[in-house]
Amino acid sequence: MKYGSIILEKKDYVDLKRLLNLSEGYKENTRKYSIDRLKEELNQAIVAEDKDVPVDVIRFNSLVTVATNDGWENSFELVLPEESDLKTNKISILTPMGLAVIGYAESDIIDWEFPGGKKSLHIKRVKQKN
Repeated sequence: MKYGSIILEKKDYVDLKRLLNLSEGYKENTRKYSIDRLKEELNQAIVAEDKDVPVDVIRFNSLVTVATNDGWENSFELVLPEESDLKTNKISILTPMGLAVIGYAESDIIDWEFPGGKKSLHIKRVKQKN
């Protein structure tokens, strides 16, 4: 992990904690695993002012490209649940993919449980929307 821990901007941290608390009732195993794991990561997260969050860290509205060792690659924008739209590649923070990448940085590799099984994700690119 590039920065030793996930990094979140203060407002994103507050929004994320609220969303996770509202999402505790999920029964589906993969999503429940993802929520529980992110809650654990939040205990060691670096919470910073907006200006102090490195530009290559994934946050709400970041444009992200991830890939796996088996050749799969995907680009998306990480958004709040109400902004999610698969047709325009806007992925909700509450999906296993969104929960996996928030707070990580470009070049990080994340081992995470997805509906299709455990995958090792390589964060290839992170761009912030203006």
